Amino acid sequence: MSRKYKFHEKEGAYFISFAVIDWIDVFTRIDYFSILIESLDYCRKNKGMIIFAYCIMPSHVHLIFRSSNEDPSGLIRDFKGFTSKKLLKAIAENNQESRREWMMEKFTIAGAKNSNVKKYQFWQQNNHPIEIWSNHVFEQKLKYIHENPVKSGFVAESYEWKYSSARNYINEKETYLEIDII
Repeated sequence: MSRKYKFHEKEGAYFISFAVIDWIDVFTRIDYFSILIESLDYCRKNKGMIIFAYCIMPSHVHLIFRSSNEDPSGLIRDFKGFTSKKLLKAIAENNQESRREWMMEKFTIAGAKNSNVKKYQFWQQNNHPIEIWSNHVFEQKLKYIHENPVKSGFVAESYEWKYSSARNYINEKETYLEIDII
């Protein structure tokens, strides 16, 4: 793995993206979005995750964050481990989920290919962390995160995507996750 895709500065801020296996559009239901938002909020309040920006897309998540405990790798590992269990359970138990069997089969197939997984694999293993080493890089990644739903054609303006920190940055009162604005 390339040096640029590792957490080297333990106290540094990072831009990361992580996706559901096979880029499955899981986050099309409010229940699944809520699991991620609640988990991010828990990590922010209890695990030392300082969140500068986020965007939850149908198949992936973008974050700019820092670990106040100087363990960004462990923080993301634990977040992904917890949310995968919670999301798999929510999908498996959701009788309204029309794609339930298909998704669970995909998670089973991915899990069988990975020796580190017992049964199901939800998240792809890579995070591709990029250190935020300047204001220019921060602004570039912030714009990328907030413009992602616009470029995907989901909304006309970035603040219209409710599962994004774009609302926080325009001082919108109705936000779904408190963040740490620089």
